Amino acid sequence: MIGYVLVILAKRKPESELLNCRSLTAIITAEIIDYPMKYALVHEWLTPKATGGSELVVKEILQCLEADLYALIDFESTNPDSYLYGRSIGTTFLQNFPKARNGVQKYLPFLPLAIEQLNLEDYDVVLSSSHCVAKGVLIRPDQVHICYCHSPMRYAWDLTFDYLANSKLGQGLPGIFTRYLLHGLRQWDVISANRVDYFLANSHHTARRIWRCYRREAKVIYPPVQIERFPYQEKKEDFYLVVSRLVSYKKVPLIVEAFNQLGFPLVVIGDGPQMALIRQLAKDNIQILGAVSDRMVAEYMSRAKAFIYAACEDFGIALVEAQACGTPVIAFAAGGALETVRELRENSPQGTGLLFGEQNPQSLVAAVKYFVDHGDKIDPENCRQQANKFTPEIFQSNYSVFVEEHSISKSYC
Repeated sequence: MIGYVLVILAKRKPESELLNCRSLTAIITAEIIDYPMKYALVHEWLTPKATGGSELVVKEILQCLEADLYALIDFESTNPDSYLYGRSIGTTFLQNFPKARNGVQKYLPFLPLAIEQLNLEDYDVVLSSSHCVAKGVLIRPDQVHICYCHSPMRYAWDLTFDYLANSKLGQGLPGIFTRYLLHGLRQWDVISANRVDYFLANSHHTARRIWRCYRREAKVIYPPVQIERFPYQEKKEDFYLVVSRLVSYKKVPLIVEAFNQLGFPLVVIGDGPQMALIRQLAKDNIQILGAVSDRMVAEYMSRAKAFIYAACEDFGIALVEAQACGTPVIAFAAGGALETVRELRENSPQGTGLLFGEQNPQSLVAAVKYFVDHGDKIDPENCRQQANKFTPEIFQSNYSVFVEEHSISKSYC
């Protein structure tokens, strides 16, 4: 692009104006304003099962910027129910690997190599939506790379030992191989962070993790939450609610143990590897629904007395979704919950929930008991107003402004 602009300028500007580097920068900046930037957007994987917050970010980016989409694998452009149906999406050799439709996590050793095979040299600006390897794409020196980082690669960093324990790969020769693989993956992860010009983070918690892993600053732009999908309801029913994937770091067994002690009605929505354990732990006051439709999730959220959350999440979209329904939140005081939930205190009448300080059943039990005594002070309307800070429109505005302000090519001189 810059070469093209230089040719045009050479024809339009006197030679004297092209001699000074600073004046040349100013000229190019002025000339480039009307140039149609070419954007590429890179995400990890696009599958029917991948429907989390990172996929919603991709959807909203495509709403506010015209960009070509790339991913390790894509099975959404052939899905008639997907907003990506019929779209041309660039993929990698992993697309043809066996059972890739179910996810490529099983091919973890190949992911860095695969993402580096995407040829993006025809674009002016590369945008990535990354929680694994998307930020590792190769770019030209003059291209701008802006990464929206949902999280540094969790299984290579803070969830390494959790991953080893739950994958049953932590012992013997497989354990040695897996640990060596993760060691190499951490090295690649740090090196590939140097390919990013600007990091965006989905929370201040994530920004701190980006600094800890990569020693890079990150600007916080909160992710979009589809507030309109969640009906606001002031009148609540007599049950508490959990909506979560049933994996170890979500700490759902902790919630079940707490409500076993309390005896209060609890509804658990979600599925995952810990389903059998949770069914085994749950007493008669706990109803386990498993996986249900998005419509049913929204319905239960709007009716619940309070939404319970025990994980340390980078952002925690479910916390905002519950508040959109006017439902108070009782959450572990860590991660994104500190940024999305206004804690109920005596001198804070605008509270939208409670935060418990320790990740154990006793701390949660104490928080629920406090909520029983003081929860009526939480105004459902305050919950809804808090959720309205995270709308797709706000995300689109903040993201597009940042991209436009940082999309001037790097190689002026």
